[in-house]
Formats: sequence, C-alpha cells, structure tokens
Amino acid sequence: MKNWRKNLVFILIIFFSAVILSRLIYIQILNHQYWLALAQGQQKFFETYQGERGEIFFQQGIPLAINRNFDLVYFSPKEIEKPEETAEILSLILNLDSNPRTGAPASQEALASRPTAQQGSNTYDLILERIKKDSYYELIKKNLTEEEISNLKKINLPGIYLGRELGRYYPHESLAAQVIGFLGGDFKGQYGIEGYYDEILKGKEKILEKEKAAGGYLIDGFNFSIEKGADLILTLDYNIQFLAEKLLQKAFEDLDIEEGQIIVIDPNSGKILALANFPNFDPNQYSKVDNIEVFQNGAIQKVFEPGSVFKPITMAAALDREIINPQTTYIDEGKVKIGGYTIYNYDGRIWGERSMTEVLEKSINTGAVFIEKKIGHNLFEDYIKAFGIFEPTGIDLQGEIFSQNKEFKKGYEINFATASFGQGIEMTPIQLARAFCVIANGGKLVKPYLVEKILENGKVTEIQPKITSNNIISPRTTSQLIGMLVSVVENGFAKRAKIPGYFIAGKTGTAQIAFSALGINKEGYSEKTIQTFIGFAPAFSPRFLILVKLDNPKSRDASVSAVPIFKELAEYIINLWQIPPDYEI
Repeated sequence: MKNWRKNLVFILIIFFSAVILSRLIYIQILNHQYWLALAQGQQKFFETYQGERGEIFFQQGIPLAINRNFDLVYFSPKEIEKPEETAEILSLILNLDSNPRTGAPASQEALASRPTAQQGSNTYDLILERIKKDSYYELIKKNLTEEEISNLKKINLPGIYLGRELGRYYPHESLAAQVIGFLGGDFKGQYGIEGYYDEILKGKEKILEKEKAAGGYLIDGFNFSIEKGADLILTLDYNIQFLAEKLLQKAFEDLDIEEGQIIVIDPNSGKILALANFPNFDPNQYSKVDNIEVFQNGAIQKVFEPGSVFKPITMAAALDREIINPQTTYIDEGKVKIGGYTIYNYDGRIWGERSMTEVLEKSINTGAVFIEKKIGHNLFEDYIKAFGIFEPTGIDLQGEIFSQNKEFKKGYEINFATASFGQGIEMTPIQLARAFCVIANGGKLVKPYLVEKILENGKVTEIQPKITSNNIISPRTTSQLIGMLVSVVENGFAKRAKIPGYFIAGKTGTAQIAFSALGINKEGYSEKTIQTFIGFAPAFSPRFLILVKLDNPKSRDASVSAVPIFKELAEYIINLWQIPPDYEI
C-alpha cells in the first residue's frame, strides 16, 4: 500500500498521455485540412507602413499635390481555378501600361464571346505569369478607369478582387512639375519638393497588423489607423507660375526654343514666386515619360555660360572698390588682344569713347575686359565668390548642382577676360538670379526658398528668410548700379522691357553655347545661343526680380526674345499686386 501514490501518479501520466496522443492524431491526421485552414486564417503578419502623406499647396492654398483613393484589382493565385481562361478575360478588360498592343477595355459582347486572340499578347502573358505564382496576393493594376471597374464587377471569377489604395494625385498636372517632383512607385519622393521634404511629408512610421483570412489570402485588404505627415505651403504664386509656364510654351511655339526657364523671386527675402521650366511633364504619368532628363529642374540642375547678363557683376566689383564710377570713360576699338586670342564686340561693332554706363547700355565686351583689368584678377575672383557663383544656393529642392568652374580657376589671362562678359564661366539660373538679388536689395546675399509654412499636428511653422548680415557690395554701389541698369532699359538694348510709369532695371545676355556643353569633343563655341534677360521692378524699391532664359531660340538676340517675355510677366505682376507707379505718364 505504501506505493499506491506512485502507482496513481504513473496511471494518471499514462492516461493523460493517451488523451494528448489521441488528440494529436485527431488534429494532425484525421482533421488535418480543417486545422490547417484555421491556422492559416489566424496567421498575423506585421509590416511597416508610412503615415498618410502630407499635402502640398500653392501660396494661396490651392492644392498642388494631394492624396486620393485609387481603385485597384488584385487576385489570389491559389484561388484561381482556370488560370488560362482568367488571364484571357482579364487581358480583354484591362488596359495595362506594360502592354503597348492592348487597346481600350473590351465590350460586353467581347467578354461574352471570350475569344482567344489575346493569348500570346503581352497583357495575357503578364497576367498568366502572375497567376502561376505561389502566393496569396498579386496586384494586377492600380488606378482603374470607371469602365474597367464596371466590367470587373460584371464578371464572377474566383480569386479576383477589387480594392482601394491611397495614392498621390497632382490636380494641375504639368504645372510646376519640376518643382513638385513626384511620388515614386516605392512611395519615396523623387525630385523637387517631394524628394527634398520626403521625410516630413511621409509622416511617422507605424507597425501595423494585417490579417490573412482562411486559406492565407487577402479578401478586402486590411484596416488600420494612420498618421498624416506635414502639409507644406509653398511660396509659389499660382497665377504667376501659370503665366510663366504659358509664356515658355508660347516661346516654344513662336521661337522654337529647345529649353527654357523663368524664375520670379522676391530679391529682399529669397522667396521664390515662380519657377517655370520647358519642357515639362505630368507627374501623374511620370512612368510614361520617355526621356527622364525632363524630370530635371533646369533652374537648379543645369549650368550655362550666361553671357553679357553677367557684366553687371563685373561692374559691381569695380564700383564697390571705387576703381570706376558710372561716368568713367575708355576708348573702344572694337577688339582687344589677350595673348594669342582676340576678343571682339557683338556684331563686330566699334563704339569709340564710351562711359561705363554705356558699356552696359550697348553691352560692350571690350568694356567689360577693360573693367576686369582695372580690378585685377584676384579681386575679380573674390567678388565672383562673394556673389555665390562658386557654391550652391541651398534652395530647398532635391538635386541642386553647381559648377566647380575648374577651367576658369586655372587662372589664365584669357579666362579672366572672357569671364568679365560671361563666357567661360558657368552657373545655374538660380545662382545668377541670387547674384542679381544682391544688386536689387542693397547688397545682401539671400537664400532662395520654396516652402513658406509647415503644418504638422495643428502647429504652424513659418520659414524665415536667410539673409547675410554683411553686405556683399555697399548700398552706394547698388544705388549706382541700379541707375545704370535703368539706363539700359531706357536707352540701351533692353528698351522693349519699358513699362510706362515704372522704372525697370535690367540687362540682356546672348551667349554662345560651347561645343563641350553640347557633348561635342571640340574646342570653341557653336552657333547655338542662350538668350537671357534679368530685370527687377520697381527699380529703386524692388518687389520682384525676373530671370528669363531661353535655349537656342530662333531669334537674333535676347532683346527680341527674352525681353518681351519679361515685360509681359512684369506688367502682369504689377497689375496683380497693384504696385503704385514711380511717375506719372
């Protein structure tokens, strides 16, 4: 009797072991399929999802990039009973981008007859390949049309499901496309604002739980709560941006330009009011773009030799050091020799005795060379650096580049001479616009920027302008130079920029394009030109500065191509803002 406790424990162990064993046999052998399905149905998979992306607006609150629900169709390959037939029917309904031979969605008669002509097509093969995958979920197409949705609802094929996905939509299509960039297929911002501000736009990441139903495939997707990223209010003015792009399109139609940019900036703060590019693209359809170079923002990602529009920078250095004044004269002989090179004036003109103001009015190349010699090479280079030509502007757009200007910095005599009138020295349009802001605002270097406000979690953060505390050139110098640039518009090559009642300051530039810039392994310059005009108004109390740059227009020079574009846009802004006139007409 004394071992009865041990015997009882032994018997209980045997009993419970038999119960467990029988239960395992029942679960794993007799009812295997049922419990497998149940286990699959209870599986939970954890994945990282971004919060709802922040939206982007023009200065006036007009939406530029928003979120929108897009209809999609997906299937569960493991559920599809007849792969070939399913692929055939779907290839008739869906117009997939990957299939260049697929036409519009099929009619109901075509669906009913189910012809086999689609077999062997790209769409059919693509869908069949996905159906044969060993997976529970395969996306077929996003952004379905109403007709595709209607046709899909009318068919009753096992394993085919409709769903919805929150995606990016650009309601103004190509407007400000290079500024905004786009949201790529990997849900990462590409180019422009979307790329530069990607981290704050996409919001905080959350670990979300998505469940798979019995059988292991998604039925109606999954529900989850999300946190929205920050909204951005841009400095861009919708109306000014719209007209700037319209004017570039007109320049293409009238002057056959290859490319072009227009920058409108507040010279006192660096606030970008418009940044237009031609050609452009629709970010809603970015995947259909053949030449990805169109994604580049020429204003910040392409360097060029500006030509005579650079002469005021050379003039500013000499005025600032009081080496010259606006009335200083020199004798122009139409050419000047530098070592083994000879520099000529535009059109081979000989101007005789001329003042420094007339050097700008008539855009005399030899006059710029005369000034550079007076300054000295080292001091000239120091001023170019101070004007920000050797460094990026820091604008809040993805992918800004700048030229190292290695050829210019080699220090050859001829390099300094040609740089004085804007040849042999490179910069981006935004660098040039910023340099002119120094002249317009009294001598300060500003940082161009595009985001004015950040809205996040009910908090508004206003972006403050970044302006250097020290003057690049003195207020006296800017006052003298502005007077000279007004004379360029009143008496010089930029007369077409005149707006009655207002003083306009500006300078033209027509620069030959180097063979190397065209990808041609050859020294020297081609017959192609870049024609530019920069101006600001009202001249003595500037509210805006406009840069117009046209690549190879079919026109003689900037005075007949870029200048009229400036005038139309400047006149529009003056009327839009109701800027009081400088004098009575």
